[in-house]
Order: sequence, then C-alpha cells, then structure tokens
Amino acid sequence: MWNLFRAIYLVLTLGTTHGLFQHQISVNPEANMNISQIISYWGYPDEVYDIVTEDGYILGLYRIPHGKTNNINNSAQRLVVYLQHGLLMSASSWISNLPNNSLGFILADAGYDVWMGNSRGTTWSRKHLYLKTNSKEFWAFSFDEMAKYDLPASIDFIVEHTGQDEIFYVGHSQGSTIAMITFSTIPKMAERIKTFFALAPVFSIKYSKSPLIKMAYKLKSLIKVFSGNRGFLLNTPFKNFVGSKLCPLNFLNKICLNILFMITGYDPKNINMSRLDVYMTQNPAGTSVQNMLHWSQLFNSSQLKAFDWGSPVLNLVHFNQTLSPLYDVTNMKVPTATWSGENDFLADPEDVKILLSKITNHIYHKTIPYYNHLDFLFGLDAYHEVYHEILDIIQGNL
Repeated sequence: MWNLFRAIYLVLTLGTTHGLFQHQISVNPEANMNISQIISYWGYPDEVYDIVTEDGYILGLYRIPHGKTNNINNSAQRLVVYLQHGLLMSASSWISNLPNNSLGFILADAGYDVWMGNSRGTTWSRKHLYLKTNSKEFWAFSFDEMAKYDLPASIDFIVEHTGQDEIFYVGHSQGSTIAMITFSTIPKMAERIKTFFALAPVFSIKYSKSPLIKMAYKLKSLIKVFSGNRGFLLNTPFKNFVGSKLCPLNFLNKICLNILFMITGYDPKNINMSRLDVYMTQNPAGTSVQNMLHWSQLFNSSQLKAFDWGSPVLNLVHFNQTLSPLYDVTNMKVPTATWSGENDFLADPEDVKILLSKITNHIYHKTIPYYNHLDFLFGLDAYHEVYHEILDIIQGNL
C-alpha cells in the first residue's frame, strides 16, 4: 500500500514543478495535531496521564473531564465512560470528526467524564520502563497482553483517580475483543463495568473478507522477515505526509478512500470526505507484528484463543499447557450491548452471529445493513444510528 504512495509521491514531485496539482482540498489543522491538541482545539478541557502496566509498558491515557459548557465544579461526580480503540487505531479515533459527530465530545457534552485509552505499541503508547522501543522484546506482545495488562491498568487508574466504583465501557473492534477477554478472565475487572458497549465487535475472523487479515495470514512468514518481529504499520513522517499532503489532492483522495474501504468495507456515502486527511494521518497508529500474526492464527477458526507460540514447548512455558488456551466468553457476565454492520469486512456478520450466541448477558443488539467497520467511528450518521442509543442505554442504567 505505501509503495503505491511512494510512486505517487514521485509523480507529485514532478507534477508540482509544472503546476499540475493546484486543486487541493484544504487541510484540517487536526491532521498534524496530537490527541491533547485536538481536544483543546475544539475548546474542551484535556488531561493526559502516563500509566504503567504490570509488565512495564507506559500507556498514554487521555481524559475529557467535562464538556465545553458543563460546570467544572462537580466534575468529580460525573459518571465515567471509557473508550477503547480498535486494531491499528488510537484514541484519536473517538475525536476525529467534528464535535457533534465524535463520540468522545458527544459524551463529554452530555455530562460524562470521558477517558480514552491507547493500547501498547500505538503512537501514544510506545514507551517502556526499561525495554528499548526498537527491541524485539518490546514488540513481543499481542492482544493477549493488552487484555491481561493494559486494560486492567487503565481501569484501575481511572477508578482510583475518579473514585467511581463502576464505569461504562465502549470498545470498537479489537477494543471489544480485549474487553471480552478481560471481563471473562478477571472477575475484579468485570465487577467495575456497569455496561459494555461493543461496536463492530470482533470475536472470531473465520469469515473475514478484509484483505489486511488475509494478507497477514498468507504472508505471515514474509511479514516476520521484513518487519523483524517488531512494529507493524507504525505512524511515520512519510505516512503523515501521505495523509496531509497527498490524500487531500482531488485526484488522489478517491484512492486514499478506496484503500480504507478495501480493508474495512465500502460505504462511500457515509464518510465526510473533508476529514479524510485527519483519518489518514492519525491512522494507522501501529501495533506489533506479533499482534497481526495472532489475528492471522484465528483466520480459519470460529474460536477466540491466545497466541500460539509455535511449539508445544513454548506454549508450555507461557500457558502451562502445550496448546494455546481458548477464551471462554460465556464467562463474561457484564451487561453487553452490541452494534454490527452487514457491510463490515473485519467483523463479518457470520462471525458476529457466533459471538452473539456466546454473550450470556446480552441486553441489546442492532445490525445496520450498510455499515462498514469504520462507520461506527467516522460515519456521517453515527450519532443517529449508534451514539444516541448508547446515551439512552446509559441513562436507563443510572
């Protein structure tokens, strides 16, 4: 994908000298901002914390304690809503649209204390107490560790900092996956969740149509060789150049959009094209090669299981058994509401059906026929199709 953009860059360089590329969509300033800057840019209060996991990773945790017009004096009494991003994304995914269509801002304006987590290896969580970021040891993780260490550390910090015994949890894609693992394996964490909202939830990917997953499955050996078991699709200056300089060009924005749709599913009528530069500079935010290999291991399976280390001996070291263990989501007792799209390449409807049969405390489900994987974050009608229902369910569970 990025080789294509490198070729386009050469064309752009030559074309600029002849004035061929003068028609460009104006770039949004948020395209070149970090998360705190985006929050402040729209006039919201922002706080950022570095929290440390049990295994030494330093995660960026972001907070919007109240809305633009809310009274700050009673912010300590506000109910907490925690937002967890999906695969190859970051907390910026909750604030990438205009405030009236970004869930992070909508919740803050509705009177909630909004917290947004960042999984290890993403742009804002790429530090460790003693491991170097460019070491193989740093990148030796998958969503297993995110569920075992990252999510508990984030929830513990929020509960201690706010004094709230229970919080609401919203997860998109992999953000729902790690929640299901955490809530089904760590009862203490499950007890702290009032309601779990799963957007485009991913449990199995047996029926996934995404070329990204298929590529990871078919080319896993090559990925390991060329990426060196380290980072995968990290946020780089070149990628930011592509997103902020190339994608806004009128003759290239359709290409950028189609690359997104090729991975997540097509829905061109439900995306704000004027925000494409923000989507493309903020994402992908990176993960580990091991995490992508973990997902590729699930491609032909209808089950959710831990990372297979490749040999009975290594599995025995990590799990005290020769096979990687299955995650039993039926053990999750948290009240759960789900939203899925029939046009979702990553959370395929058939895979979602498998998941729904395993959720024991399912309080609501909605299938949106035309939604792809990103519509739950960036869709023009996301408020009307999803967000107002989240608000209604929260209000009904106070």
